[in-house]
Amino acid sequence: MTPPRSPATKPVTSPQSLTSRPALPVADALRDALTRGLSKAPHAVLGPHADIQDLERGLVIRAFHPDAIAVECVLEAGPRLALAPEGGGLFSAFLPGAARTLRYHLSFKFAAGAPWEHADPYRFAPTIGPLDLHLLGEGNHHRLWEVLGAHPRTLDGYSGTAFAVWAPNALRVSVVGDFCAWDGRLFPMRELGSGFFEIFIPDVPPGTLYKYELITREGLVRVKTDPCAASLELPPGTASRVVRSDTYTWGDAAWMQARREYDPTRAPMATYEVHLGSWAHAPTADGDSRPLTYHELAARLPAYAKRLGFTHIEVLPIAEHPFTGSWGYQVSGYFAPTARFGDPDGLRHFIDVCHQHGLGVILDWVPAHFPKDDFALRRFDGTALYEHEDPRLGEHPDWGTLIFNFGRPQVCNFLIANALYWLEVFHFDALRVDAVASMLHLDYSRQPGQWLPNRLGGRENLEAIDFLRALNSVIRADQPGCFTIAEESTSFPHVTGRPEDGGLGFTFKWNMGWMHDTLEYFAKDPVHRGHLHDKLTFGMMYEYSERFVMPLSHDEVVHLKRSMVEKMPGDTWQKFANLRTLLAYQYTRPGKKLLFMGSELAVPTEWNHDRGLDWSLLGDPMRAALQTYLTRLSALYRDLPALWRGDPDPQAFAWLDVNEREKSVLAYMRSDGEDHVIVVLNLTPVPRPGYCLGAPSDGPYRTVLSSDDAWFGGSGYAAHGLVEVEAAPCHGFLRSMTLDLPPLSALILVPEPAKTPATTVAS
Repeated sequence: MTPPRSPATKPVTSPQSLTSRPALPVADALRDALTRGLSKAPHAVLGPHADIQDLERGLVIRAFHPDAIAVECVLEAGPRLALAPEGGGLFSAFLPGAARTLRYHLSFKFAAGAPWEHADPYRFAPTIGPLDLHLLGEGNHHRLWEVLGAHPRTLDGYSGTAFAVWAPNALRVSVVGDFCAWDGRLFPMRELGSGFFEIFIPDVPPGTLYKYELITREGLVRVKTDPCAASLELPPGTASRVVRSDTYTWGDAAWMQARREYDPTRAPMATYEVHLGSWAHAPTADGDSRPLTYHELAARLPAYAKRLGFTHIEVLPIAEHPFTGSWGYQVSGYFAPTARFGDPDGLRHFIDVCHQHGLGVILDWVPAHFPKDDFALRRFDGTALYEHEDPRLGEHPDWGTLIFNFGRPQVCNFLIANALYWLEVFHFDALRVDAVASMLHLDYSRQPGQWLPNRLGGRENLEAIDFLRALNSVIRADQPGCFTIAEESTSFPHVTGRPEDGGLGFTFKWNMGWMHDTLEYFAKDPVHRGHLHDKLTFGMMYEYSERFVMPLSHDEVVHLKRSMVEKMPGDTWQKFANLRTLLAYQYTRPGKKLLFMGSELAVPTEWNHDRGLDWSLLGDPMRAALQTYLTRLSALYRDLPALWRGDPDPQAFAWLDVNEREKSVLAYMRSDGEDHVIVVLNLTPVPRPGYCLGAPSDGPYRTVLSSDDAWFGGSGYAAHGLVEVEAAPCHGFLRSMTLDLPPLSALILVPEPAKTPATTVAS
């Protein structure tokens, strides 16, 4: 009797001569989980599997479609082999002698309609490696966007898209889209560990719309936008879109190299805050208008901002959001630039052009909360995955949104990686972090009984504090030269302190106190300003407790607060004079500057996010003069290091005259240790001839700006040129100068070169 041949020596049959025969049935539990739509391991059943049947080595191929009546394995270099039904939509065949590397397609036939043929997604190895899985599992993968989401790629010669998502509490996760008629039964993903699901689907090209279909523990079906999608369809559509991230060629290499050495605390910073959807509109064929695209904005906005002397452009949140009226502050696609203005490469082009104009770009970023829209992050896998289960921790009472669970490492990982994504992939230079105060305080906008204390019994959100420290530390290490700005409206200490010293690690903090005090002062009729003198002087009491940005932001020109020029009292001339003086005060005191779009146009109406700015206003001589003034003021700010180099240093600012309460006059000096600048503000419409001001140096001084210059729309009162210094004591100095102060004005004076400091009067 001849012994049977060992399967190890069985010759491999060529594809042309392969045949099929019934395979041994798969285990009942695996088959039932798959056919019931509850499998977390579909690759264990479907696709090719090396096997030995009847002592013959070969390949078992299984395929699944609940509506198919027949399935064929279509070999790339061979026959079409029939798969036998196993029941419940599962089909299989054993191919004796076939190797694991066999290349084939599957052809599904139905009782009605055309066959469906595609490459088998279950023949590919995982696209996430062990190291990535380890970092994902511990919540420490700072390049999350490279692993999760949808990534076009080629595997084993097949072009397609790799999908990956985190859904640890789902019983099953599938990719759905037009490529499978949005049927969640057809492409279930495999769980690789720690709740991360993955699949590579051939023949899914860039541009494809997709979502994830999840089965919750309760057996409910949820269809969700990809949390890490790089693009979403245009709202009100909510599907994710497959896009490539390697199609744009940057032209800002010199900027990016210089950025690594940039110290924003010792540099001039005047930021133009912009809502891209309402900066300018283009007419449409039906007589309406539309927002500009990223490319159209790139052709106009950077040059405009540069001409006015801004150093940075800050864009309100542009991560995808379902409701335009949220201004972008309720994000549904954290890794997706909004499709309202074009594709992701369009945004890259806009930032690239800004950099080539010498402008930094700041992104408004929203890690505090997200909307309750059911297609997005809310109860993503049927549980409170990104938010808290308890509404006393997880719901924001003011905005009707959900609060991120900062105690979950994977949630913090999601947000930190998202911050790095915008800085690295889109070349943003900084993040202005919205609503930090709401993150820091558990009782923010809550009454007693509506919030839970922390583990120490206090009101601070300890997990959020740890998250912010980690965020700023990672950005500082990973993206040198980039910086962060906190919108923090309380007196929480050390917002800009180093994390290693107990601070939060932000580079700057919005000075909300300065903003409110200053606008309250300037809104008052000058006859009453003497009673509000402290509104302008108090800010210097805490100026050096943090590093500040002084914002005149979008929040101050909406909700019946009036536009910036309309806040000013008096007739039209006085309104513009007040506005010029306000800008001079902002630009010359310590701290960085921010001005919301439209303020430089002196728009008469509040900001409307549905309409573009009224650019015809530039035909008004007063408004054209205001732009000339801002251009000159910005140039002085940039060209006089004494106005910015010493921003963090208390010795870089000194009051010269702070006691003229009745006349509403203020004078101060800015210094960088080498040069100094003197600023005098007359905050009433009454001229002040013969005003004596102490001189810090021997003089003479030159007036480099008067906001009352006729060229700027002022009265032209008492034009100053060179101002001599006399040996007459004043304001604690042995020498002084005499000035004629124009009404509602600011004067900026600089010493002529090579002058030595004067000696102050002895006490």
